[in-house]
Amino acid sequence: MSQEPQTASEETIQSGTVGLKESPGIADALTGCLLFVAKHHGRVLSPASLLSGLPLDAQGRLTPGMIEAAARNAGLSARIVRSPLKKIARFALPAVLFLRDDEACVLQEVDGENFTVSHPALEDGAKIMTRQELEKLHTGHVLYLMPARKEASPQSAAPKPKGHWLQSALLRNWRAYSQVIIAATILNMLALAMPLFVMNVYDRVVPNSALETLWVLAMGMGVVFVFDFTIKGLRAFFIDRTGKKIDVELEGRLFDQLLDMHLKDKPASVGSFANLLRELEVLRDFFTSATLVSFVDLPFIILFIIMFWYIGGPIALIFMAVLPITLLIGLIIHVPIKNSVETAMAMGNSKHAVLVETLSNIETIKGLGCEATMRGRWMHDTATSARHAIRSRSLSHLAMNLTGFVQQFAYLIIIIVGVYLIKDGKLTMGGLVACSILSGRVMGPFAQIAQLITRLHHTMSAYRELNRIMDLPVERTDTDSFLHRPRLDGSIEFRDVTFSYPSSKLPALKGLNLRIAAGERVGIVGRTGSGKSTLGKLIMSLYTPDQGAVLVDGADLRQVDPTDLRRWTGYMPQDVALFQGTVRQNISMAHPQASDQEILHAARISGTHDFMSTHPQGYALHVGERGSTLSGGQRQAISIARALLRDPRILVMDEPSSSMDSQSEALLLQRLKFFLDAKTLVLITHRPSLLELVDRLVVIDDGRVVADGPKEAIMRQLQSGGVPVNQTVQRQTGVRQ
Repeated sequence: MSQEPQTASEETIQSGTVGLKESPGIADALTGCLLFVAKHHGRVLSPASLLSGLPLDAQGRLTPGMIEAAARNAGLSARIVRSPLKKIARFALPAVLFLRDDEACVLQEVDGENFTVSHPALEDGAKIMTRQELEKLHTGHVLYLMPARKEASPQSAAPKPKGHWLQSALLRNWRAYSQVIIAATILNMLALAMPLFVMNVYDRVVPNSALETLWVLAMGMGVVFVFDFTIKGLRAFFIDRTGKKIDVELEGRLFDQLLDMHLKDKPASVGSFANLLRELEVLRDFFTSATLVSFVDLPFIILFIIMFWYIGGPIALIFMAVLPITLLIGLIIHVPIKNSVETAMAMGNSKHAVLVETLSNIETIKGLGCEATMRGRWMHDTATSARHAIRSRSLSHLAMNLTGFVQQFAYLIIIIVGVYLIKDGKLTMGGLVACSILSGRVMGPFAQIAQLITRLHHTMSAYRELNRIMDLPVERTDTDSFLHRPRLDGSIEFRDVTFSYPSSKLPALKGLNLRIAAGERVGIVGRTGSGKSTLGKLIMSLYTPDQGAVLVDGADLRQVDPTDLRRWTGYMPQDVALFQGTVRQNISMAHPQASDQEILHAARISGTHDFMSTHPQGYALHVGERGSTLSGGQRQAISIARALLRDPRILVMDEPSSSMDSQSEALLLQRLKFFLDAKTLVLITHRPSLLELVDRLVVIDDGRVVADGPKEAIMRQLQSGGVPVNQTVQRQTGVRQ
């Protein structure tokens, strides 16, 4: 029989968490509330999975600005509204209420004036509060969470429509763009005032010396000018504000895509890929610059031609003849401009790739004396890019000059025809002057057609490249339903695993079978290129097998949330990567909220503390780009500390001491022996000394397991020649014949 919810007084919720005691792993009430609502909707996941990839505040708490992204991680759609308690949508419960002091709670049920509130960490069930009690804590904001819409099952889900990442951002700001269109409509209507004013002055004021009428008309024009100035300012404000919002959203989504995409889809050239990301600026400028205004103004040409017909009659036919000529110029120039823009963009990407490659390997380039080779590649790409960029600009200028040439003749014909119409009494002098002014409004957009075509092609090229990136598959999607693993025991199994890297036609692993029990310490040895490092990458789910399956605790890694896996698995890759920042920041990169004690514990085991404790700056020492201020051994020590920080159940280490001296390596081995108690170790190494850490030895050759068993037994087999391997493996294990 369920326990009745008990009534809570205001005193029991002064902290804002309704008398809660935070559960382990939940850093703040908002995170706990999201997990509670997600579980209500059938989405069970860990706090780490919910907060995966999200920047938190200094205390490790979820911020309101990241709620929508956290909800997406849980397969929910989020909407924050301002609403008093009496107007809360009951059909959308449970909902999250924002409370004072940066706290939150879950509203489960409303019964008259009684509100049932809860929290995942409540020890004694839900609590009932009166509306008056809850209003004293409620900030007035409510978070509604509903399951994200799914058009199909995960197995049959259609791919995202192309451009969705851009279209959704534009549609969310449709009100702002509708205001821009309204402002453009008003401005173009106001633009008719000046020709009408001039026509009336010439035709009515001047012949009749009607000075009073002149001043009335002038005051009217003054009002028009004020409106024109104000609306132009508002239009610029709407475009800039909306552009900023879209820019932040698109850059965030693009960076998320970069972090979430599968490594198999990573482009071969990092520099070229990075340059593609810069193309987002081209896309942003299109929606936030005068180009957008010019496109919005184009349809109003029809309005000015109608006004032309009203004032000048047959003169409007001149523009109707000029319009197709101008469009024809744009269409003829369209194809060569398109080709030049695309080629210039491709060569720009290649040029940027050369630049990044040169800067990343400048020491090697100087050491090998191959500056001439890199300079030649740079000059070739620069010259080709510049040549096509100049060609596109030249074509654009040609189109502009041709359009201007047509405009000048059109204006000349207007004056000639206008004089004949005045002679025949079909047009007044004021009407001719008004037509002259209107001709500038009509011809203005035409003069920019060539430039608009060039910009449009550049924008479309950027869009296609970015869209290709955004269409790449990612590790976690809204339709994925992963198995939640609050903790891993540490068993690993490879079942008939075959895997090839995207850039290689030869498989790195071929039908590999391997089982590692929880808490077992296994050494992986083999010659260079045998597939040892690939084994570690598959355990970390950085890649997925082409055939077969990798299992952790009996579950296929494709069913396990990558966040849960990496929370309980420490990984030190063969190529150590440090990032701009301090030693402390590099150690705690995956766990920014780690305490000083946790960081020091990991640093002491890895040997980082041995050299940091004597440095004047200590853990505040900046490591430089890619750790350039540190030695190779120091970089490895920091990388080991990073892998150990969260006390993982599984530890995958690939050549952890290849750059260390023998003394540092000996100290590392001594400390790791105590740390590895009851933990699963997968040690990939070429150094015999590290095999002290393992009890079992696996020999891999040509992507297959050729020997597996207790360390001493395998070493005896290697010594006797009972294992078909070359001398490289024998040297790795310390075996001598």
